[in-house]
Amino acid sequence: MAEEFADLGFARVDLDRERRTGDPEVVYAAGKTPEQVVAILDRLHRAHPTRAVLATRVSAEAAALVAAELPTAVHDAEARAITLGPLPAPHGRVCVVAAGTSDGPVAAEAALACQVHGAGVERITDVGVAGLHRLMAVRDRLEDADCLIVVAGMEGALPSVVGGLVGVPMIGVPTSVGYGASFGGLAALLAMLNSCAPGVTVVNIDNGYGAGVAAARIARRAR
Repeated sequence: MAEEFADLGFARVDLDRERRTGDPEVVYAAGKTPEQVVAILDRLHRAHPTRAVLATRVSAEAAALVAAELPTAVHDAEARAITLGPLPAPHGRVCVVAAGTSDGPVAAEAALACQVHGAGVERITDVGVAGLHRLMAVRDRLEDADCLIVVAGMEGALPSVVGGLVGVPMIGVPTSVGYGASFGGLAALLAMLNSCAPGVTVVNIDNGYGAGVAAARIARRAR
């Protein structure tokens, strides 16, 4: 029987997730020491050498140690994430739409999560509601996707607008981008949860990873 988890002392690393769900375990690196991030990545990679392992919210210190100890790892600085091992062949296409350039890190995390979980990705940046002509110029690209991830901070209005334009499955991601009254993304979260547009599904504030996994699964099944 295959080993279900590995006890590293500080963590019980799930080695069986891919068999149960079709997707391997992911490392949430925030709050972990650089040494812990290296150890977990290494153990997961040895368990699944033919498929990429993902670590999210990786600090600069952890990224530096991973680069030294696991030189084949790839650091995506914008996404604040690391992959170790080959990406799977893409099936289906997810379009990651960001309202503004400031939403880029969350959009990048979502895009990388999609790739690690087996979907092709297209990114569209800076098409927020402050200039709707920018969004209308890419409407055909939205309609061609198998799933959309729409990332927005401030008042979080973009998913509602997109949801009224196309019937593609969509996941809204509120970000913590905004001035004081945005309450660290709470305003965007509540706006998306209260969207009048049908079919708007919402993940937690800044949760690009969660949106990426869900969208990849939808896109893979769609194809």
